[in-house]
Parts: sequence; structure tokens; C-alpha cells
Amino acid sequence: MPNFPDAEALLDRLVEQIAPHVTDRTALVGIHTGGAWLAERLHGALNIQPPLGAIDVAFYRDDYGARSLHPQLRRSDIPFDMHDSPVILVDDVLFTGRTTRAALNELFDYGRPARIDLAVLVDRGERELPIAPRFCAHTLPAPLGKGQRLRLEKSDDATLSLRLIDV
Repeated sequence: MPNFPDAEALLDRLVEQIAPHVTDRTALVGIHTGGAWLAERLHGALNIQPPLGAIDVAFYRDDYGARSLHPQLRRSDIPFDMHDSPVILVDDVLFTGRTTRAALNELFDYGRPARIDLAVLVDRGERELPIAPRFCAHTLPAPLGKGQRLRLEKSDDATLSLRLIDV
């Protein structure tokens, strides 16, 4: 397995990038699964005022049937008024851009935000759609077809750590 950068340091870097752009109306929405727990960590670290949102983009994916996806469905929850609010959409790893496109489609079902910025921990490159993050902690190009995921791990002393793994 390749030597990945320390994920906690990447999280700190992402917090530093986002912090100057946070206002009292800025909302975070995490994409299930990796983006949701990353958004939860960012929400606390940035002291975001609106409640944390989460979305499941499974049925918004344009490749849902083609990939024979059978996801574990999770509830989408946007517990704030999105109208004219700046929203930061959070995902763990950006690769093709299809998940982000699906998330954008779903977000607009909840209202019309003032703007939507994308924050990712890792950008793998190899985009299939013209999507780019505004906030990105690390770029880690990977060959096509090689999967990577972030894993949330809890240690014996209840501290959380993030680890990039090959799948």
C-alpha cells in the first residue's frame, strides 16, 4: 500500500482553507458516507452555526443502473433554509465528479443557495465532468480503475483518526 499523507493533518489543512470563508449563514452538507462524517468533523472544528446537513445521492447518480449499484440507502437531511445561504458541499475523495454532480442536483431540490463550494480531503484527478473543488487538502493522482477510500478509525482512547486505504 502506498504511503499516504497523515489524514488528520489533511483535515487541519482543510479547516485552515475554509475558515476565512465561513460566515454566520454558511452551511455544511456532507455526502454520505465519507463526506458526511468529514463534514461532521469540519462542522465542529469551524464552529458552523446552521445545523449540519447530509445527503445520499444514490438515486441521483447517472450511472446507478450501469454500475449495478445497490447502495445502503441513508436519509438525506437538510435541516436549514438553503435559500440564499452559502453552502459548502463536503466529500472525502473527488475522482470522476459524478457523485458531486449528483449532489448538486439533489441540493437544488431543497432550494436555491447563494453559492455552493466543494470541499474535499483528497482530489484524485481523472475527472469525467468539469468539476473542481474550491477547498482541497491534498491532490493524489491515481491510475484509472484503482479505488481509494477514507476509513474512520477509533482508537482505544476514543480518539478518531482518518486513514486512506486502497480498495
